[in-house]
Amino acid sequence: MKRREFMMMSGAALAAPSLVASRALASDVPVSVAGYRLDRTAALFDGTVAIDGVKATFVEAGIGDMNTLAFSGEGPHQITEVGLHPFMLAHANEGFRDYALLPVFLLRQFRHKSIFVHADAGIAHPEDLKGRRVGTPGYSSTSLTWIRGLLEDEYGVKPEDMTWVISNKDSSAAEAGKISAQEQRGADGVDIISGPAGMDESELLLAGEVDALIHAATPAAYLQGDPWIKRLFPDVRRVEQDYFRRTGVFPIMHVLSIRRDFAEAHPDVPMAAVRAFSQAKEAAYATKTRLSWATDMLPWYASELEATQELMGRNFYPYGIEANRKTLETLFRYSHQQGLASRELTIEELFLPDTLEFSEA
Repeated sequence: MKRREFMMMSGAALAAPSLVASRALASDVPVSVAGYRLDRTAALFDGTVAIDGVKATFVEAGIGDMNTLAFSGEGPHQITEVGLHPFMLAHANEGFRDYALLPVFLLRQFRHKSIFVHADAGIAHPEDLKGRRVGTPGYSSTSLTWIRGLLEDEYGVKPEDMTWVISNKDSSAAEAGKISAQEQRGADGVDIISGPAGMDESELLLAGEVDALIHAATPAAYLQGDPWIKRLFPDVRRVEQDYFRRTGVFPIMHVLSIRRDFAEAHPDVPMAAVRAFSQAKEAAYATKTRLSWATDMLPWYASELEATQELMGRNFYPYGIEANRKTLETLFRYSHQQGLASRELTIEELFLPDTLEFSEA
């Protein structure tokens, strides 16, 4: 696992007071925090924002590796990013209770963009996926569960309408880490088979082993400009924005979690962590507004930011339960409906009770 460690001492923040988490007078609790260094977490990694009352070590890791470490019982990180659906499956099906979720939603993506088809397969509409072979490296990942749910809700295409071919290689493994066990579950009544040895998901499509491909990461062959791979939805931006206007759902992929025994021993830390992550996100918003129009290479960055805020609001990446209740409960429904989670889960059982009332101004 690739690791970078950043030590932060309480009281050493460098940002303006409005962006710095409040400080306890005595702060010496050591905490290991695992996650991706993203625009919304950068202020925590570089020490601009700190978690009140702790001395935190931030460790960069891939999501598959973070899932496995948390769910395997090792739990070396008191606070860690995890995949939302793998966590749900561990909780519902395996009796996993070592960690609880915090209402900090670190990665979200609209997923219409993640459906790819072979240019010669004659698939022009979602309904054309019925009866086809669909490749993927992880059937029960968060992304795949969202996509199957929206295909059924929006287009009447059910998981059992397709044959699912699981690749034994993943072209995004370097960034995502090894797929966790919870991302490789099957479901009764769905035809799921293994793909040929040695082929990643985009190679399956190019070789004609599958007609379509669904994957959280953009396939390597698509990034390389292979003309035989195209997106199912050519105008994906319009389709995803229309989906949000109609549903209000912004799909959640990754969420923050905390070890239950650590939270019980240090009851002030969970809310301190939630506040700090929220403040780090606020710092990212400020940077986007003031500087990214110049520092980002995208020529219409400012226009895109303004258009996003006009559609989704200034805080388009909200933390807290109430702002995300519909999105969470939609995934809970999808997972049980697809035969993955043994029952339909609830917010109250997954999230740490003391953080349920948190909301951002």
